Amino acid sequence: MSEPSRRPRKPAKPYRRPQKDPVRFLAFEALRAVDERDAYANLVLPPLLRKAREKGDFDARDAALATELVYGTLRRQGTYDAVIAACVDRPLREVDPPVLDVLSLGAHQLLGMRIPTHAAVSASVELARVVLGDGRAKFVNAVLRKIAQDDLAGWIEKVAPPYDEDPEDNLAVVHSHPRWVVSALWDSLGGGRAGIEELLAADNERPEVTLVARPGRSTAEELLREESAVPGRWSPYAVRLAEGGEPGAVEAVREGRAGVQDEGSQLVALALANAPLDGPDEKWLDGCAGPGGKAALLAALAAERGAVLLASEKQPHRAGLVARALRGNPGPYQVIAADGTRPPWRPGSFDRVLVDVPHPGLDALRRRPEARWRRRPEDLEDFAPLQRALLRTALDSVRVGGVVGYATCSPHLAETRAVVADVLKERPETELVDARPLLPGLPALGEGPDVQLWPHLHGTDAMYLALIRRTA
Repeated sequence: MSEPSRRPRKPAKPYRRPQKDPVRFLAFEALRAVDERDAYANLVLPPLLRKAREKGDFDARDAALATELVYGTLRRQGTYDAVIAACVDRPLREVDPPVLDVLSLGAHQLLGMRIPTHAAVSASVELARVVLGDGRAKFVNAVLRKIAQDDLAGWIEKVAPPYDEDPEDNLAVVHSHPRWVVSALWDSLGGGRAGIEELLAADNERPEVTLVARPGRSTAEELLREESAVPGRWSPYAVRLAEGGEPGAVEAVREGRAGVQDEGSQLVALALANAPLDGPDEKWLDGCAGPGGKAALLAALAAERGAVLLASEKQPHRAGLVARALRGNPGPYQVIAADGTRPPWRPGSFDRVLVDVPHPGLDALRRRPEARWRRRPEDLEDFAPLQRALLRTALDSVRVGGVVGYATCSPHLAETRAVVADVLKERPETELVDARPLLPGLPALGEGPDVQLWPHLHGTDAMYLALIRRTA
């Protein structure tokens, strides 16, 4: 009896070494630094890109893709976490962070970019093979294939609770913000659904790069000669760079005659500089001057009037940044490292005082999208005593008839109006000055006398300003 014939086995596929994609590998490196070291992407990414360019691995298109992968993934992290959670068989906290980073990068390519599905999945799986190994790459492949079965709108409909049942949770998932941040922003903004949705959407947009021409050293006209430059919206010293514009390529920036500064920050300095005074206008103070953007503008404005600026910053290394920003100022100035709550100067020494107080970081959510995931409501409580102490010292430091500007790049009521109201309750010898006329042309400034700027209304960071005159 003859033996049954056997089918010949197919030869096993030879093992293929994973191919390293420099762009996606760099994006993964940046996300790991953000997660492991609590680094900020805007500090981590530029040196990584510079190194890649020096090695010859990157061109401008590669750099743009890596930047979008990093920032887009961080901005949409809350939404992508909800989608990934629906596609895995374990709680998200049990997924190893490096695996979650690869999944999030893949989700952004599938749901937030115009990358074909096959290319997004295969590139992400290849990245997983490089950084995680073949075993976990299979898990990544399975999850991303599930995610690829629907688009972003379809997934949001599945994973976000209905707005009518839980509006804050709905907005948190749809617009990728922690629920408590949604609640805090909504309280500060007031109004209905449309306004808060516009604000949250603006937080997820890529912000423009804005330059400031420092008076006496540069002009907006000079900066507008740059190929990608367009005029600022509100500040006479502001120039915006179109998408892809590189500040380091601008000669005036390299020489320190101009700087990178959000228009909201410029407006705060201008409003304080233009606030009406009773009496002399000779001595100005920036009491929380680091890293130096507002101080550089104030020093230049002071020099035009024959006044002098004292820039004080508690941290010596940040005081060094202030000194660098002010270097070359056309008029006299001084930079010191000092604690603003225990100042070395005498009370009543200054005509104008700016105190831009420290805060937990709910300010530039467009520029530092990872900050929204790091902060907790209790962080605000830790800063509250310091913010009040700095405002008290600022009011002590200004002379009778002089003006204090209390500023913070935060829209949270606990850091803005609550601080001002509490301190002024203790100080009957003060009065609020209406800041709105000092910001000509800006719409939607509210009932005053203080001012809150908003990304969706003004195209600026969420700067707050209260101007306070000492009357006795």
